[in-house]
Amino acid sequence: MANDKEVTEVFEHFANDIPGFIGASLVDLDSGMTLAVKASRPDFDLAVASAYNSELVKQKMKIMKALNLKTNLEDMILTLGDQIHFLRIVSPTMFIYLAAERSVANIAIVRTVVNKHAARVMD
Repeated sequence: MANDKEVTEVFEHFANDIPGFIGASLVDLDSGMTLAVKASRPDFDLAVASAYNSELVKQKMKIMKALNLKTNLEDMILTLGDQIHFLRIVSPTMFIYLAAERSVANIAIVRTVVNKHAARVMD
């Protein structure tokens, strides 16, 4: 895994390159704990969002197993009325969670920027 400085740099890229950036976290899948966070809105609780999103990822993996799918989960895109939430699996035990304002963000840009920098988190 990357060191704290490298993860911070990746999150800075997210904040600078994604219009409407709200926040991002690196999450331990098993515990739901945040390993790193970057937020532009203090009212957006990334610890809570990370914990609940870890449950979402685990449930999707259970569904894939139940369907006997022989593939890997790469990412999940959730569109809310006013936000985009993007989850990018970076290892079997970690994922990146990112939220952005839907009025100014673009799903394709969010996905492109996160995918561009996600590998650096695991270096």
